[in-house]
Amino acid sequence: MILPLLKGLLLTLKRFFSKPVTIRYPEERRPIAARWRGIHYFEKNNRGETLCVACGLCVAACPSHCISLEIREKEDGSRYPAKYEIDALRCIFCGYCQEACPVNAIKLGQDYEYVHYNRKDFLLTKEKLLSMKR
Repeated sequence: MILPLLKGLLLTLKRFFSKPVTIRYPEERRPIAARWRGIHYFEKNNRGETLCVACGLCVAACPSHCISLEIREKEDGSRYPAKYEIDALRCIFCGYCQEACPVNAIKLGQDYEYVHYNRKDFLLTKEKLLSMKR
């Protein structure tokens, strides 16, 4: 009858002097795996513009159809995305858009904290994608 109690107290005593397994979350962050697929962002050129050439391969590769693209042409004939939007609520973070991009313009970052209260805030526009940090 007293033996299980002593075993429990011994286990408690062992754990009391060991290193804690918890982390202080807001101050400390867990290390993220290299293959983690977080929130999207656009790579920029030297002028701060997107590298996207509006080929539409990311739109075609997306299995959840969460990317919408409106294509325009400049005077020199090069194409650019006039409107590029990703609905983050529909996105399954598969990484197909990143793999399909021939110029590596769209990337999935290491950020896993993406919380909002309104659905419209989960719509990633071209401007938001350019302002996202890696």
